[in-house]
Amino acid sequence: MKPAFFLAGILALSCHTAALSDTVDSDSRQQVLKAVITHLNQDYVDPESGGRAASALRQDLADGRFAAFTQGEAFAEALSARLQALTGDGHLNVEYSAKPIEEASARQEAYSAEQMQRWYGAHINYGVYRIERRTGNLGYLDLRVFPPLNMGGDTVAAAMTVLADLDGLVIDLRENGGGIGDTADLVASYLFDGGRQPLSGTYDRPTDTLTQRFTQPYVPGKRLGSNKPVYVLISHKTFSAAEALAYNLQALGRATVIGEVSGGGAHPFDYLPVHPHFVLWSVTARSVNPITGGNWQSVGVQPDIEIAAADALRAAEEAFRKTAGQDD
Repeated sequence: MKPAFFLAGILALSCHTAALSDTVDSDSRQQVLKAVITHLNQDYVDPESGGRAASALRQDLADGRFAAFTQGEAFAEALSARLQALTGDGHLNVEYSAKPIEEASARQEAYSAEQMQRWYGAHINYGVYRIERRTGNLGYLDLRVFPPLNMGGDTVAAAMTVLADLDGLVIDLRENGGGIGDTADLVASYLFDGGRQPLSGTYDRPTDTLTQRFTQPYVPGKRLGSNKPVYVLISHKTFSAAEALAYNLQALGRATVIGEVSGGGAHPFDYLPVHPHFVLWSVTARSVNPITGGNWQSVGVQPDIEIAAADALRAAEEAFRKTAGQDD
Protein backbone atom coordinates (compact mmCIF):
# COMPACT_ATOMS: atom_id res chain seq x y z
CA MET A 1 0.00 0.00 0.00
CA LYS A 2 1.40 3.39 -0.94
CA PRO A 3 1.71 5.70 2.08
CA ALA A 4 0.08 9.08 1.96
CA PHE A 5 3.19 10.83 3.18
CA PHE A 6 6.77 9.92 3.80
CA LEU A 7 9.58 11.28 5.90
CA ALA A 8 11.51 14.08 4.23
CA GLY A 9 15.07 15.15 4.66
CA ILE A 10 16.59 12.08 6.35
CA LEU A 11 15.79 9.22 4.00
CA ALA A 12 18.35 7.22 2.10
CA LEU A 13 18.19 4.04 0.12
CA SER A 14 19.42 0.90 1.84
CA CYS A 15 22.66 0.99 -0.10
CA HIS A 16 23.26 4.72 0.19
CA THR A 17 26.40 4.16 2.25
CA ALA A 18 28.91 3.84 -0.53
CA ALA A 19 32.14 5.82 -0.58
CA LEU A 20 32.13 9.12 -2.39
CA SER A 21 34.66 7.73 -4.86
CA ASP A 22 31.87 5.99 -6.80
CA THR A 23 31.79 7.73 -10.14
CA VAL A 24 29.04 8.63 -12.59
CA ASP A 25 29.74 9.29 -16.26
CA SER A 26 28.27 11.81 -18.68
CA ASP A 27 25.85 9.32 -20.23
CA SER A 28 24.45 8.44 -16.81
CA ARG A 29 23.99 12.07 -15.85
CA GLN A 30 22.18 12.71 -19.12
CA GLN A 31 19.95 9.69 -18.63
CA VAL A 32 18.96 10.85 -15.15
CA LEU A 33 18.35 14.43 -16.23
CA LYS A 34 16.25 13.41 -19.23
CA ALA A 35 14.15 11.07 -17.09
CA VAL A 36 13.58 13.79 -14.49
CA ILE A 37 12.65 16.27 -17.24
CA THR A 38 10.12 13.77 -18.63
CA HIS A 39 8.62 13.27 -15.18
CA LEU A 40 8.32 16.99 -14.59
CA ASN A 41 6.60 17.52 -17.93
CA GLN A 42 4.24 14.57 -17.82
CA ASP A 43 3.48 13.61 -14.23
CA TYR A 44 4.63 16.23 -11.72
CA VAL A 45 1.61 17.31 -9.71
CA ASP A 46 1.84 20.99 -10.66
CA PRO A 47 1.97 21.15 -14.49
CA GLU A 48 2.96 24.82 -14.59
CA SER A 49 5.75 24.55 -12.06
CA GLY A 50 6.87 21.23 -13.51
CA GLY A 51 7.02 22.67 -17.01
CA ARG A 52 9.15 25.61 -15.88
CA ALA A 53 11.49 23.31 -13.97
CA ALA A 54 11.76 20.96 -16.95
CA SER A 55 12.71 23.86 -19.24
CA ALA A 56 15.33 25.04 -16.77
CA LEU A 57 16.83 21.54 -16.48
CA ARG A 58 16.86 21.18 -20.24
CA GLN A 59 18.91 24.37 -20.41
CA ASP A 60 21.12 23.09 -17.59
CA LEU A 61 21.77 19.97 -19.63
CA ALA A 62 22.71 22.03 -22.68
CA ASP A 63 24.95 24.29 -20.60
CA GLY A 64 26.71 21.42 -18.86
CA ARG A 65 25.65 22.65 -15.43
CA PHE A 66 26.21 19.24 -13.83
CA ALA A 67 29.26 18.18 -15.86
CA ALA A 68 31.63 18.67 -12.93
CA PHE A 69 29.73 16.20 -10.74
CA THR A 70 31.50 12.90 -11.35
CA GLN A 71 30.50 11.24 -8.05
CA GLY A 72 27.04 9.75 -7.87
CA GLU A 73 26.10 11.00 -4.44
CA ALA A 74 27.33 14.54 -5.12
CA PHE A 75 25.42 14.63 -8.41
CA ALA A 76 22.21 13.46 -6.71
CA GLU A 77 22.56 16.08 -3.99
CA ALA A 78 23.23 18.86 -6.50
CA LEU A 79 20.29 17.83 -8.68
CA SER A 80 18.00 17.58 -5.66
CA ALA A 81 18.98 21.06 -4.55
CA ARG A 82 18.31 22.37 -8.05
CA LEU A 83 14.90 20.70 -8.22
CA GLN A 84 13.87 22.13 -4.87
CA ALA A 85 15.10 25.59 -5.83
CA LEU A 86 13.10 25.46 -9.07
CA THR A 87 9.86 24.12 -7.59
CA GLY A 88 9.98 24.94 -3.89
CA ASP A 89 9.03 21.30 -3.29
CA GLY A 90 10.86 19.72 -0.36
CA HIS A 91 9.68 16.26 -1.40
CA LEU A 92 11.32 16.41 -4.83
CA ASN A 93 14.67 14.63 -4.55
CA VAL A 94 17.02 12.27 -6.33
CA GLU A 95 18.76 9.47 -4.40
CA TYR A 96 21.93 7.62 -5.42
CA SER A 97 22.60 3.94 -4.81
CA ALA A 98 26.05 2.42 -5.37
CA LYS A 99 24.40 -0.97 -5.73
CA PRO A 100 22.42 -1.34 -8.99
CA ILE A 101 18.70 -0.98 -8.49
CA GLU A 102 16.49 -3.41 -10.34
CA GLU A 103 13.38 -1.76 -11.74
CA ALA A 104 11.01 -4.38 -10.43
CA SER A 105 12.35 -4.31 -6.88
CA ALA A 106 13.25 -0.66 -6.38
CA ARG A 107 10.32 0.12 -4.10
CA GLN A 108 10.83 -3.07 -2.11
CA GLU A 109 14.46 -2.15 -1.57
CA ALA A 110 13.61 1.40 -0.58
CA TYR A 111 10.96 0.14 1.80
CA SER A 112 13.09 -2.70 3.13
CA ALA A 113 12.44 -3.97 6.61
CA GLU A 114 15.93 -2.93 7.68
CA GLN A 115 15.45 0.67 6.59
CA MET A 116 11.92 0.94 7.94
CA GLN A 117 13.23 -0.16 11.31
CA ARG A 118 15.98 2.44 11.12
CA TRP A 119 13.55 5.24 10.34
CA TYR A 120 10.64 4.23 12.53
CA GLY A 121 11.63 1.34 14.80
CA ALA A 122 11.76 0.40 18.46
CA HIS A 123 15.05 2.25 19.01
CA ILE A 124 13.06 5.51 18.70
CA ASN A 125 9.98 3.97 20.34
CA TYR A 126 8.13 4.31 17.05
CA GLY A 127 8.20 8.08 17.35
CA VAL A 128 6.61 8.30 20.81
CA TYR A 129 9.30 10.34 22.51
CA ARG A 130 7.61 11.52 25.70
CA ILE A 131 4.28 11.25 27.52
CA GLU A 132 3.58 13.43 30.55
CA ARG A 133 0.83 14.61 32.85
CA ARG A 134 1.52 18.28 33.35
CA THR A 135 0.20 20.78 35.86
CA GLY A 136 -3.57 21.14 35.83
CA ASN A 137 -4.15 17.60 34.53
CA LEU A 138 -2.98 18.52 31.04
CA GLY A 139 -1.62 15.69 28.91
CA TYR A 140 1.53 16.08 26.83
CA LEU A 141 2.62 13.88 23.91
CA ASP A 142 5.89 14.48 22.07
CA LEU A 143 5.72 12.70 18.70
CA ARG A 144 8.89 12.73 16.58
CA VAL A 145 7.72 10.65 13.59
CA PHE A 146 4.64 8.78 12.34
CA PRO A 147 5.52 5.10 11.86
CA PRO A 148 3.67 2.63 9.63
CA LEU A 149 0.62 1.29 11.42
CA ASN A 150 1.87 -2.29 11.15
CA MET A 151 5.05 -1.30 13.00
CA GLY A 152 4.14 1.34 15.54
CA GLY A 153 0.37 1.61 15.49
CA ASP A 154 0.00 -0.24 18.80
CA THR A 155 2.51 2.07 20.49
CA VAL A 156 0.82 5.21 19.22
CA ALA A 157 -2.60 3.84 20.20
CA ALA A 158 -1.31 3.01 23.69
CA ALA A 159 0.05 6.54 24.09
CA MET A 160 -3.28 8.07 23.09
CA THR A 161 -5.12 5.74 25.48
CA VAL A 162 -2.88 6.70 28.40
CA LEU A 163 -3.72 10.36 27.80
CA ALA A 164 -7.45 9.91 27.18
CA ASP A 165 -8.69 10.63 30.72
CA LEU A 166 -6.80 13.89 31.20
CA ASP A 167 -8.52 17.26 30.90
CA GLY A 168 -6.71 18.44 27.77
CA LEU A 169 -3.86 17.47 25.47
CA VAL A 170 -0.77 19.02 23.93
CA ILE A 171 0.56 17.22 20.86
CA ASP A 172 4.13 18.36 20.26
CA LEU A 173 5.15 18.12 16.59
CA ARG A 174 8.00 20.64 16.74
CA GLU A 175 10.61 17.97 15.95
CA ASN A 176 8.40 15.84 13.71
CA GLY A 177 9.52 15.67 10.07
CA GLY A 178 6.63 13.50 8.89
CA GLY A 179 6.10 9.81 8.23
CA ILE A 180 3.09 7.76 7.29
CA GLY A 181 -0.20 9.61 6.86
CA ASP A 182 -2.36 6.71 8.06
CA THR A 183 -0.81 7.02 11.52
CA ALA A 184 -1.31 10.77 11.62
CA ASP A 185 -4.96 10.11 10.77
CA LEU A 186 -5.13 7.56 13.60
CA VAL A 187 -3.98 10.18 16.09
CA ALA A 188 -6.67 12.56 14.82
CA SER A 189 -9.28 9.83 15.29
CA TYR A 190 -8.70 9.78 19.05
CA LEU A 191 -9.71 13.44 19.27
CA PHE A 192 -13.32 12.88 18.22
CA ASP A 193 -16.16 10.86 19.72
CA GLY A 194 -16.49 8.67 16.65
CA GLY A 195 -17.91 8.89 13.19
CA ARG A 196 -15.89 9.88 10.13
CA GLN A 197 -14.46 13.38 10.17
CA PRO A 198 -13.17 14.63 6.80
CA LEU A 199 -9.39 14.85 6.52
CA SER A 200 -7.11 15.96 3.71
CA GLY A 201 -7.34 13.64 0.74
CA THR A 202 -5.00 13.23 -2.20
CA TYR A 203 -5.37 14.37 -5.79
CA ASP A 204 -3.28 12.33 -8.23
CA ARG A 205 -2.41 14.05 -11.51
CA PRO A 206 -1.68 11.00 -13.74
CA THR A 207 -5.04 9.37 -12.95
CA ASP A 208 -6.93 12.63 -12.38
CA THR A 209 -8.50 11.17 -9.24
CA LEU A 210 -9.18 12.49 -5.75
CA THR A 211 -9.05 10.05 -2.84
CA GLN A 212 -10.77 11.31 0.30
CA ARG A 213 -9.57 10.42 3.81
CA PHE A 214 -11.46 10.32 7.11
CA THR A 215 -10.91 9.70 10.79
CA GLN A 216 -11.53 6.14 11.87
CA PRO A 217 -14.89 5.26 13.43
CA TYR A 218 -13.14 2.66 15.63
CA VAL A 219 -9.84 3.05 17.47
CA PRO A 220 -8.10 0.70 19.92
CA GLY A 221 -8.37 1.83 23.54
CA LYS A 222 -9.87 5.06 24.84
CA ARG A 223 -10.51 8.33 23.03
CA LEU A 224 -9.86 11.81 24.36
CA GLY A 225 -13.07 12.72 22.56
CA SER A 226 -14.40 15.90 21.03
CA ASN A 227 -14.87 18.19 24.01
CA LYS A 228 -11.49 18.54 25.71
CA PRO A 229 -9.07 21.25 24.51
CA VAL A 230 -6.23 20.20 22.22
CA TYR A 231 -3.11 22.18 21.38
CA VAL A 232 -0.73 21.27 18.56
CA LEU A 233 2.82 22.64 18.69
CA ILE A 234 4.67 23.20 15.41
CA SER A 235 7.95 24.70 14.21
CA HIS A 236 9.76 25.29 10.93
CA LYS A 237 10.96 21.66 11.27
CA THR A 238 7.42 20.30 11.24
CA PHE A 239 6.87 18.75 7.82
CA SER A 240 4.71 16.49 5.67
CA ALA A 241 2.45 14.12 7.66
CA ALA A 242 3.03 16.17 10.81
CA GLU A 243 1.78 19.23 8.97
CA ALA A 244 -1.21 17.23 7.75
CA LEU A 245 -2.26 16.46 11.32
CA ALA A 246 -1.92 20.09 12.41
CA TYR A 247 -3.68 21.41 9.30
CA ASN A 248 -6.55 18.92 9.50
CA LEU A 249 -7.25 19.55 13.18
CA GLN A 250 -7.09 23.29 12.60
CA ALA A 251 -9.49 23.09 9.65
CA LEU A 252 -11.92 21.02 11.73
CA GLY A 253 -11.75 23.55 14.56
CA ARG A 254 -10.55 20.77 16.85
CA ALA A 255 -7.17 22.14 17.92
CA THR A 256 -5.33 25.37 18.57
CA VAL A 257 -2.08 25.37 16.61
CA ILE A 258 0.78 27.14 18.37
CA GLY A 259 4.36 27.93 17.31
CA GLU A 260 6.09 28.80 14.06
CA VAL A 261 4.98 28.46 10.45
CA SER A 262 5.78 24.89 9.41
CA GLY A 263 7.96 23.64 6.56
CA GLY A 264 5.35 23.48 3.77
CA GLY A 265 5.40 19.94 2.34
CA ALA A 266 1.95 18.82 1.15
CA HIS A 267 2.96 16.62 -1.80
CA PRO A 268 3.06 12.85 -1.16
CA PHE A 269 5.70 10.98 -3.12
CA ASP A 270 6.76 7.55 -4.28
CA TYR A 271 10.03 6.09 -5.53
CA LEU A 272 10.64 6.06 -9.31
CA PRO A 273 13.80 4.42 -10.71
CA VAL A 274 15.31 6.64 -13.41
CA HIS A 275 18.65 4.84 -13.82
CA PRO A 276 20.25 1.66 -12.45
CA HIS A 277 21.84 3.80 -9.71
CA PHE A 278 19.37 6.66 -9.23
CA VAL A 279 15.85 6.94 -7.86
CA LEU A 280 13.60 9.98 -8.12
CA TRP A 281 11.17 10.85 -5.36
CA SER A 282 8.23 11.02 -7.76
CA VAL A 283 5.74 13.74 -6.82
CA THR A 284 2.52 13.16 -8.73
CA ALA A 285 -0.04 14.07 -6.06
CA ARG A 286 -1.06 16.86 -3.73
CA SER A 287 -3.07 17.03 -0.54
CA VAL A 288 -6.52 18.59 -0.73
CA ASN A 289 -8.43 19.49 2.40
CA PRO A 290 -12.21 19.25 1.85
CA ILE A 291 -12.92 22.11 4.25
CA THR A 292 -10.39 24.69 3.04
CA GLY A 293 -10.11 23.41 -0.52
CA GLY A 294 -6.34 23.89 -0.28
CA ASN A 295 -3.26 22.67 1.54
CA TRP A 296 -0.03 23.86 3.17
CA GLN A 297 2.37 23.36 0.25
CA SER A 298 5.17 25.96 0.28
CA VAL A 299 3.27 28.27 2.68
CA GLY A 300 3.28 25.97 5.71
CA VAL A 301 0.64 25.58 8.40
CA GLN A 302 -0.20 29.00 9.85
CA PRO A 303 -0.34 28.92 13.66
CA ASP A 304 -3.37 30.25 15.51
CA ILE A 305 -0.90 31.59 18.07
CA GLU A 306 2.38 32.47 16.36
CA ILE A 307 5.29 32.38 18.76
CA ALA A 308 8.86 31.11 18.83
CA ALA A 309 8.90 27.32 18.88
CA ALA A 310 10.85 27.31 22.14
CA ASP A 311 7.96 29.15 23.83
CA ALA A 312 5.11 27.16 22.29
CA LEU A 313 4.60 24.72 25.18
CA ARG A 314 4.40 27.55 27.69
CA ALA A 315 1.86 29.32 25.48
CA ALA A 316 -0.21 26.13 25.25
CA GLU A 317 -0.21 25.73 29.03
CA GLU A 318 -1.30 29.34 29.46
CA ALA A 319 -4.12 28.87 26.95
CA PHE A 320 -5.22 25.70 28.73
CA ARG A 321 -5.31 27.41 32.13
CA LYS A 322 -7.55 30.13 30.72
CA THR A 323 -9.83 27.61 29.03
CA ALA A 324 -10.04 25.48 32.18
CA GLY A 325 -10.58 28.51 34.44
CA GLN A 326 -7.40 27.76 36.36
CA ASP A 327 -5.92 31.27 36.22
CA ASP A 328 -5.68 33.00 39.55
